[in-house]
Amino acid sequence: MTTDPATDLPGRLDASLRTISALVRAPAVVLAAVVGGETAVACHGEPAPDAHTVFELGSITKTFTALLLAEMVTRGEISYDDPITAYLPPEARPRRTTDAPITLVQLATHTAGLPRLPANLYLQALPVWTTNPYARYHLDDLYRATTRIRARRHPGTHVHYSNFGVGLLGQLLANSAAADYRDLILDRVCRPLGMAGTLTGPGPLCATGYRRGRPVPAWEMGALAPAGTLRSSATDLLRYLQAHLRPEATPLAAALRATQVPRVAAKGKDRICLVWNHRSSRYGEVLFHSGGTRGFTAFVGFCPQAVTGVAALVNTMPTRRRNMIHTAYSLFKTLIREHQAAAA
Repeated sequence: MTTDPATDLPGRLDASLRTISALVRAPAVVLAAVVGGETAVACHGEPAPDAHTVFELGSITKTFTALLLAEMVTRGEISYDDPITAYLPPEARPRRTTDAPITLVQLATHTAGLPRLPANLYLQALPVWTTNPYARYHLDDLYRATTRIRARRHPGTHVHYSNFGVGLLGQLLANSAAADYRDLILDRVCRPLGMAGTLTGPGPLCATGYRRGRPVPAWEMGALAPAGTLRSSATDLLRYLQAHLRPEATPLAAALRATQVPRVAAKGKDRICLVWNHRSSRYGEVLFHSGGTRGFTAFVGFCPQAVTGVAALVNTMPTRRRNMIHTAYSLFKTLIREHQAAAA
């Protein structure tokens, strides 16, 4: 841990840690933050988690998939406006044609007009809905779903959050590179950022997830892995936050900056970048995303102007009454405000 005697970042994290622990009643809670040049990690639980304990990230995986998209565009391998049909095998291309084909960037901004989940997932998922609903969904199933794509709205006009869309995006990127998504995301994104402890599946340092006080099996995403398969630790998420706060210090500088550009309007004054939610405030631009699996909840957020970022991890699924995301976001805003006030 790096500390600055002018601030009390560890104290702030400890206070939020107690609040979140009491709220969610999770066996393990880990908070990590970076403010300027200071970093801190706070942990609570039994058995005791630490900065290297690995948690399922759920939909935060989507931000990595978006960074992979930007990285491949930066290399000149693909284009944001490429149609999805360019990277689908012939038998998987949509049977219905439209004047405006769905593009890669529309998948990354949730504007492709696709449903949250492919229609052919539900029948397989229902028997294991409370534990592992995606586990039985294979690539053949995904391709059967792509043949039946019929955008609910004209592509590019409305934001509709879609696991289907980002899951498909990651597979298309893998097809373009003639690689497996799980290998590609580690080779092109995680390893260049120094995130050696980030995994695409279970590992020895992974915490056990809980749903309503009972352990659940490790999360499997099947063919929709790019929408939610990653696991990571506080140590690695601090590296991820620092990379977004100071892209120039990484080998992925251009791609990181590209993911932070607001592209479409969302609810209220919010906008969508490449997957990241974007919100303007008097303290600067705030980018954030959350994730949940059947046994874990996660939050990450950062503000480049305030050089501030927060990650929160718990090993229990989110519920309406016991959801730590609001508390984590409040901590994030507090750290931004205090840092900006101190710098004024």
